[in-house]
Amino acid sequence: MRTTALAALACAVALGTVACDNRGPAEKAGEKIDHTVDTIKNGGHEPVGDSIKDDINDARDKVSDKVDDAKK
Repeated sequence: MRTTALAALACAVALGTVACDNRGPAEKAGEKIDHTVDTIKNGGHEPVGDSIKDDINDARDKVSDKVDDAKK
């Protein structure tokens, strides 16, 4: 199961970097609100899916930033 999750994470990061531009401030703010609501719904515990999505978004943002830096 862990291998499957890691493979899915790798695919999501790869597709996310190819398919999307940088996320704007409104999208990031909306994701933070969603994340907070989900945490509250789970009694203060972060859902596993949210932590995986956070890691994917962080990786996508870092790759996107590096690509932008390389274009300069």
